[in-house]
Amino acid sequence: MPVKIRLQRHGKKGKPYYWIVAADARSKRDGKYLEKLGAYNPNTNPATIELNIDGAVQWLQNGAQPTDTAKAILSHKGALLKNHLVGGVRKGALTEEQAEAKFTAWVEEKESKVGAKVDSLAKAEAEAKAKAFEAEKAANEARIAAAAPVVEEEVAEEETPAAEAEASTEEE
Repeated sequence: MPVKIRLQRHGKKGKPYYWIVAADARSKRDGKYLEKLGAYNPNTNPATIELNIDGAVQWLQNGAQPTDTAKAILSHKGALLKNHLVGGVRKGALTEEQAEAKFTAWVEEKESKVGAKVDSLAKAEAEAKAKAFEAEKAANEARIAAAAPVVEEEVAEEETPAAEAEASTEEE
């Protein structure tokens, strides 16, 4: 039975949400699966990926073939690296402690990169909000300034006919 690690679509129209599953290659896209390995949400920025790395490595060791998208996700989360390191331990190229240390160092580096992206996105969003607030504040001040002279002119126009009337009565 050929096994594939692939995505199973969930969510509503226009808002996809995927489960990462190990399934028989002959089953339907959203059909029966052997094991759920994680979830992938492309709607967030950066995309949210939850993955059981040990389960994915186990399926890869047993011969499961990931699809292109699933392979990219497994690579992003480090499952393919861990599979490679486990193969090295099995061959005797390195010890289990060395493999675990390499994997941990890689994961920390990856998390720092993702954290930096999240921080830069938050900073950009805060700057955009500040610019929008300043623009709105300037627009409000301009609107208030444009409305204020109109009120003064109306008051001046009201005084003018009364002053003319007084002046004409004085002349008579």
